[in-house]
Amino acid sequence: MHRRRFLAAAVGAGAALASGMMLGRHLFSGELFSGVGARRRKIPGRILGAAASIGHRLRRGTPVLSALSGVPTRTETVSCVVVGGGMAGLSAAWRLRKKGFSKFVLLELDSEVGGNSRSGETEVSAYPWGAHYVPIPNADSFLVRELFEELGVITGHSLEASTRGLPLYNETYLCADPQERLLLHGRWQEGLIPQFGVPESEQRQYRNFLKQMDEFRTARGADGRPAFAIPLEGSSQDSRFRRLDALTMEEYLKEKGWDSPHLRWYVNYCCRDDYGGTLDQVSAWAGIHYFAGRSGRAANAAPQSVLTWPEGNGWLVKRLRERVQEQVRTGSLVYRISRQKSEQKSEGTSGFFVDYLEIGNPEGAQRTVRLIADHVIFAAPRFIARHVIEGFPSERARVSEAFHYAPWMVANVSVDSVPAGHGAPLSWDNVSYQSPSLGYVLSTHQEIVRYSREKSVLTYYLPLSDEAPEAARKSASKKSLEDWQDLVVGDLSRMHPGIESRITRLDVWIWGHGMIRPGRGFIWGKDRKAAAEPWGRLVFAHSDLSGISIFEEAQYWGVRAADQVLAHLPTVPDPEKLKEQGS
Repeated sequence: MHRRRFLAAAVGAGAALASGMMLGRHLFSGELFSGVGARRRKIPGRILGAAASIGHRLRRGTPVLSALSGVPTRTETVSCVVVGGGMAGLSAAWRLRKKGFSKFVLLELDSEVGGNSRSGETEVSAYPWGAHYVPIPNADSFLVRELFEELGVITGHSLEASTRGLPLYNETYLCADPQERLLLHGRWQEGLIPQFGVPESEQRQYRNFLKQMDEFRTARGADGRPAFAIPLEGSSQDSRFRRLDALTMEEYLKEKGWDSPHLRWYVNYCCRDDYGGTLDQVSAWAGIHYFAGRSGRAANAAPQSVLTWPEGNGWLVKRLRERVQEQVRTGSLVYRISRQKSEQKSEGTSGFFVDYLEIGNPEGAQRTVRLIADHVIFAAPRFIARHVIEGFPSERARVSEAFHYAPWMVANVSVDSVPAGHGAPLSWDNVSYQSPSLGYVLSTHQEIVRYSREKSVLTYYLPLSDEAPEAARKSASKKSLEDWQDLVVGDLSRMHPGIESRITRLDVWIWGHGMIRPGRGFIWGKDRKAAAEPWGRLVFAHSDLSGISIFEEAQYWGVRAADQVLAHLPTVPDPEKLKEQGS
């Protein structure tokens, strides 16, 4: 769920460590945590993410949904319905409002919008439940930069000769130092590339790998496009780059002769980090994109720095929701989307009926509502489409079978005093070489006074990549809160002996379909392309259409869908142009 800078500086010498890359294989067998961190007291907490069980009604065809075949209790007419309140849906709504269009409704199943950028808060701090930062956007990520200027994340542009024209970022949002540390040989080191005890032969592979990633970062294809772009649709179609999608990242490393256990651990870590999958589960093109897709620069920050907030990308969710609040309806389970029947209109120009259940009705009653709309932006994960779109062609529905989603477990651990350790100081991102998790981020890291207060929240990330996604989801569903707490406390106790006594609360969120996992052949395969094709006046918008679950991709598809809708509407006055005319 987050991307990190590749730190090339790897120093030190000595005997190589045994590879810990596959420790996650023992996650559910209990071998890894047996006898470690057994809890001696009950820790308050709960398992969240329960809205997923409501959504599963769509797949099981429960009597509740069968009973919804009757006449809705209320009918409304709107121009457009946005289905899904994740980053893509919010971005579509933002674009529509920004262009002066407000005759739409955004429907979200959960009690809050945000998707996997949701966040929470205690009296100690806000914290993320998923995505928690955005790297400085590339120069051609125009939409992200436009939004960041609007939100005050970008405060201006440099006039200095050496950095002229580069954006200036709000210092409050730039990730403060120290940013990253790794626990290795019982000692914390700065950065996430293993350094202690790594022989020169492996360091040479580090340098060769980094050199290749730098070359990919600046490479352009015969079509003049960058080899690896953000948004992904701007990437080169040159076959010398696209061929990488036919390999797994594991196969690519073998092809290059890179067999360093420490390099493999790090690249595997990064694949699990951004895609929820291991080296042998992720496309080489996607794996390389992690390192080569970023080229952002700033006048007041190092290249590829990151922007973050205590609540992670939940900060962006809040700012976007503020701009579209009037259109948002949470607690809305969309159970059927059907085309309006009309002799005067062809299927391609027909509008839609969008039927939903008000599960979040404050009056307590569950009522059904029908929205009559000219356009629909389907901003929910693509695999849901076949369960709710009535009359959807079978060949269109089947393409979602190629979409595989990685499950995750995220825990937020409240502590009455922050952990430290030997070596590098407590950082924003803290990772252990021997852990199957991705470590934890410190929610209070961005606070100016963070070193003068002890209480904090540690956000702990664990992609469930040791099994196939469906099997991992089933395994996760069988675990109790105590099971998850044992796992998390055990792992944190390896990093910080005695930390259990500092824990005051431990909550868990299970993301059954946390993010799209781009397997071999998915990025440039026919199914991904076909899945993005509109169905008449219903257009799709979700980061899974890119195969990469990052903010920029979600925003791209949301804005793209909004523009497709706007193109078919009567001319809407552009507020920005009206401002220019009035000035």
